Amino acid sequence: MRITIYTRNNCIQCHATKRAMESRGFDFEMVNLDQHPEMADTLREQGFRQLPVVIAGETRWSGFRPDMINRLRPDAIAAHA
Repeated sequence: MRITIYTRNNCIQCHATKRAMESRGFDFEMVNLDQHPEMADTLREQGFRQLPVVIAGETRWSGFRPDMINRLRPDAIAAHA
């Protein structure tokens, strides 16, 4: 599954999402909207209003969502229960 995280410089929730993904061993691509401002309009058209935006296959969300990150890897939930 391909994971893309849309972020901006100095975004605290973006950094937290990146750290959470790294700590769980996920490979992902980062797209910085400060470097690719045209992507901001695309995300707004899709209904997103905050960063980060995470797209993992058919699963999509915005903001720092540890619950959603854990759903990407169900065995992580069982290990921490």
